Amino acid sequence: MESTAVSTSTLAPDEFDRNVPRICGVCGDKATGFHFNAMTCEGCKGFFRRSMKRKASFTCPFSGSCTITKDNRRHCQACRLKRCVDIGMMKEFILTDEEVQRKKDLIQRRKDEEAQREAQREARKPRLTEEQSLVISTLVEAHHKTFDDSYSDFSRFRPPVREGPVTRSASRAASLHSLSDASSDSFSHSPESVDAKPVNFNNLMMMYQEQGGSPDSSEDGSRLSMLPHLADLVSYSIQKVIGFAKMIPGFRELTADDQIALLKSSAIEVIMLRSNQSFSLEDMSWSCGAPDFKYQISDVTKAGHTLELLEPLVKFQVGLKKLNLHEEEHVLLMAICLLSPDRPGVQDHTRIEALQDNISETLQAYIRLSHPGGRLLYAKMIQKLADLRSLNEEHSKQYRSLSFQPEHSMQLTPLVLEVFGSEVS
Repeated sequence: MESTAVSTSTLAPDEFDRNVPRICGVCGDKATGFHFNAMTCEGCKGFFRRSMKRKASFTCPFSGSCTITKDNRRHCQACRLKRCVDIGMMKEFILTDEEVQRKKDLIQRRKDEEAQREAQREARKPRLTEEQSLVISTLVEAHHKTFDDSYSDFSRFRPPVREGPVTRSASRAASLHSLSDASSDSFSHSPESVDAKPVNFNNLMMMYQEQGGSPDSSEDGSRLSMLPHLADLVSYSIQKVIGFAKMIPGFRELTADDQIALLKSSAIEVIMLRSNQSFSLEDMSWSCGAPDFKYQISDVTKAGHTLELLEPLVKFQVGLKKLNLHEEEHVLLMAICLLSPDRPGVQDHTRIEALQDNISETLQAYIRLSHPGGRLLYAKMIQKLADLRSLNEEHSKQYRSLSFQPEHSMQLTPLVLEVFGSEVS
């Protein structure tokens, strides 16, 4: 069968330096590679292929020794073909029609296989279902609607008093009034907040001593100066948690008793989670806008809480901050925390567990999608919920101790008394 002039553009074993310009051995034009065993340009490659395919026979009109250049290479085909042969171009390197077709088929097959592999890789990529995407967007929106990063409502609380006793008259004069309802678009960060770097608690203790007193010694009967303000802050935060809970998919379909049981038992935990956003690692404080609303740990001690709560609280916030959670992960974790079927007083355990499982699966799917290397992230997040249970128990213990003293309980708000003042059974 007649040979078909198709190039096999392979590189010679002694390939030229890639930085050195390649020159066509026939005409001196810029070469594109080795074609039919010689370094040539595309033009001379095509000329040799066509000549071999037609079995052409050329005659030089001159002396048979024409100099072939880029500009005159079309003038004498005989000398050009002779030059092709002289530099080593061989017709044996030209593929037959069958070989050309096989080569094309092989190239196409490889392209098809690669496309199939890419499709399989794409199919194996983690994806969120429509329902999961809707859950995430709903929770993020719920968080935004119950969070005000301007902290403008803080000015409506009883003012923070960091020094001196709180008098009964001052307490009565600064009552908490007309806070936005639970489903409003505001949200505050409580002083149980966020963290991200290691904490040396001994250093914190030294800091308190330099400020004129330790956390344990400054909370005698007349010196809980921050209690009114922080009671208002926590009361406000509880309202925002309620607003957030009402927008969790499925929460409002629960019975009123179960909604109340879940909220009462998880409120302080969700507040601790939410407040993580306002914590500054630079000076271990919760910054909520104005300078008056920048809270040190020592401020919390002036509201009656001791190191038995504050030390594990700070460690919790540090660990949580180190996880570098996305906002989506943060809101999912809050929803999982709130929808815990083992809370005291819960009746429809199965239904609540199903809601929690759905959000847990969504969280795991989101982590697979957004943190391919974060295999342990979900487990670490769930461990934070276990840590919160311990913090909740200690908070309840310290709250009961505080509320049993009339001079302190009178500083609290009705909502705080309602949520933390009675055990759900």
